[in-house]
Amino acid sequence: MNPVEAIKRPVTRSFEFLDQCWQELKKVHFPSGKETRAATIVVIIGVVIVAFYLGLVDKILSWGIEKILTVHDRNLG
Repeated sequence: MNPVEAIKRPVTRSFEFLDQCWQELKKVHFPSGKETRAATIVVIIGVVIVAFYLGLVDKILSWGIEKILTVHDRNLG
C-alpha cells in the first residue's frame, strides 16, 4: 500500500461509516410530544409506586429489627 492510499483509506472508511449512520438514523422512529409525555407520566407513576413500596418495606423491617433488639437488650439486662 502506497502512502497516498494509507491516508485515503481511513478517510474513505470514515465517510462510509457516517453515510451508514445517516441511513440508520432515517429508519429511527422518534416519538411525538404526546407519546413522550405519556411515557414520562408512566415512568413517574412507576417510580412513585416503587418508592412507596420500598419505604413501606423499610419501615416494616426497621420496626421488626427494633423489636428484636429491644427484646434481646431486656433479656441481657
